[in-house]
Formats: sequence, structure tokens, C-alpha cells
Amino acid sequence: MPITKQAKKRVRQAEQRRNHNRNRRSKMRTLIKKVYEISDKKEAEKALKDAVSYLDRMSVKGIIHANNAARKKAQLTKYVNNL
Repeated sequence: MPITKQAKKRVRQAEQRRNHNRNRRSKMRTLIKKVYEISDKKEAEKALKDAVSYLDRMSVKGIIHANNAARKKAQLTKYVNNL
């Protein structure tokens, strides 16, 4: 357990950041799933645009690695192009 005031604050901040990042990752996964659930190409392209935009934001903010975002975007784009 933390003893100093600063250490206690760090524990609180770490918990807040963990919850914040967890919510963001959850939204990211939901957007990816929405792309895979759509069978119409027009709607899938619209969902792809939203997902790619969100993936870019998550990689810039450091919630996921840039290569991870690039890989997911490539997979999604390949899926939509094959519809």
C-alpha cells in the first residue's frame, strides 16, 4: 500500500487512466465488430470510415500501438473490399 501522499495520488490517477483507456478500447472493439456484422458494401464502407478514424485516434493517444492500428485497418479494409 502507498504511504506518502504522492504515492496515494498516483494510485488514484492510475485507476482513472486504466478505466478511461478500458472504455476507449471497448468502443474501438465495438466499432470493429460493427464493420464485420454489416453485409451491405455501402454501409460497411461508412462503418469502416468511422472505425479507421477511431483507430487512428487511439494510436496517436498511445492506447494501442501504431502497428496494431495499421494491422487492424488493413484487415478491415480487405474485408470491406471483398464484399
